[in-house]
Amino acid sequence: MGGYLGSHGGIDRQIARAAGPLMSAHYRRIADFVTEGTGASLPDDVRRFRAVPSDPPHVPGGSALTVEALDDRWALPGLPPSSRDELLDARTHDVRHEFAGNIENFIGTVKVPVGLAGPLRIDGLHAQGIFYVPLATTEAALVASYSRGAQLLTEAGGCSAVVLNEGVSRAPAFVFATVTHAAAFSVWASQSFDAFRTAARATTRHGELADMRVAVEGNHVHLILEFVTGDAAGQNMTTIAANAVCRFIEEQSPVRSLRWFVEGNMSGDKKATMGSLASVRGRKVCAEIELPAELVERRLHTTVDALVDYWRLSAVAGVMSGSIGVHGHYANGLAAMFIACGQDAACVAEAAVGITRFEPRPGGALYAAVTLPNLIVGTVGGGTRLPSQRACLDIMGLSGTGRARALAEVAAAMALAGELSITGALVAGQFTSAHQRLARGAVEGVQR
Repeated sequence: MGGYLGSHGGIDRQIARAAGPLMSAHYRRIADFVTEGTGASLPDDVRRFRAVPSDPPHVPGGSALTVEALDDRWALPGLPPSSRDELLDARTHDVRHEFAGNIENFIGTVKVPVGLAGPLRIDGLHAQGIFYVPLATTEAALVASYSRGAQLLTEAGGCSAVVLNEGVSRAPAFVFATVTHAAAFSVWASQSFDAFRTAARATTRHGELADMRVAVEGNHVHLILEFVTGDAAGQNMTTIAANAVCRFIEEQSPVRSLRWFVEGNMSGDKKATMGSLASVRGRKVCAEIELPAELVERRLHTTVDALVDYWRLSAVAGVMSGSIGVHGHYANGLAAMFIACGQDAACVAEAAVGITRFEPRPGGALYAAVTLPNLIVGTVGGGTRLPSQRACLDIMGLSGTGRARALAEVAAAMALAGELSITGALVAGQFTSAHQRLARGAVEGVQR
C-alpha cells in the first residue's frame, strides 16, 4: 500500500481501493441504474444532476410542544390535513407534553401494532417467572413465530438466562503533531485513570467510568472509555461523561493535542463490530435450553439431528458471507421489543450481533444457546418514560429502577425463542407457508 496517507487525497484513494471489490456494481448494471428514466445517456443528460438552489421554509418551533408550534408545523406546504388527523389525534394532542425531551419538530405519533409473545418462562439471575413480551411490528408472522418459540421454551420447563458482563463505551480521539507526542500522551493517560473517573463522576449520579483501553495509530490516540450505566441504556450519559473527561484532558494534559473529538468511531455505537462481539457493549447475556427430542418433534415438526445439521450449514454460510456473529434473525425480535419498550431502535444495529449454537446431547436432546454481547437496554430514562412504552414495560413488570438486567435477560430469552422457531420452520419446510398464510391471507374478507 503505497502513497502518502497524510493528505485527504491519499486517504480517499486508499479507502476506495480497499472498498472497491465490496462496493462495486457489475459493469452491465451500473449504467442502467444511473440513467434509468432519463431516456438518454449520462453525458447527454448531465444537467439533470445539477443542484438547483432553493430556500424552502424551515420546520418551525424546535422542541416546543405548544398548540401554536404544532399549527405552524402543519402549515408547511404540502402537508395534507388528513395526515394531521391521523398523526395528531385527540389523545396524542392531550399528552404531547410527555414527549418533552424525546423529540424535536413534533407533529404527532405513529401507531405500530403491538402483539404479545408468550408465555415465556425464564429462570434467570434477574428475570424469573412467566413473561408475556410486547412486540411492536408491522411484519405479519413475526409475533406468531416468537410466541411459538416462547411456548416451546416454557413447555420444556423454561430457559436459563445470565447477565455475564456490562459496559457502554465511548471512544474519544486525539490528534497530535507526531507519534512521539501521541505515545507520551498515552503514558500520561494511563496514569490518570482515577482523575478521569472523578471528572466523569461529576456528570452523573447513576454512571461510573469502569475501565479504559488505549489505541495508538500513528499520531492519533483513541481512549476507549467503558462505563457502567445503572438501569439506563446510557448512550447520552456516557457521551456527557466522556466529554467531561476530554475537557479535563484539555486542561491538564502535559502533551497538548492539536484537536480532539468526543467520539472517534471506535466505540461500536450503532453499528455491528468485531470489537463488541468479542467484548461487551451494553449487557452481555447468555440464554440456554435443553429440549427433549419428543418435544422438538411434536412442536417443531422435525428432528434434533435435522436442526443441528441445518445450524451447521447456516453457520458455515454465515462465515462465507462475512457475517459478524452467527445467528438467524436476532434483529426481528429485538427491533420489535425495542420499539414497544422505549429502547433506542437504532441500537439494534449492534444488539443484533451474537452467536446461536445448536448441538445434540446424549440421549437425543437438543442443546440450544444464544450469546448476545451488545444488548443496549434500560428501564429508566430515554423512551422508557413515554406513556405507551412504559405501559409495555409494566406488562412485564420491568419498568423503573433495578430491572434493566432482567430486561436484558428477557431479550436474550426472546432471541433464543426466535432462533428455535425460525430454524424449525425452515427445516420443516413451513417457513414460506407460514408467511403466505399470515401475511398474504384473507383479512376481514379482503384478499391481501
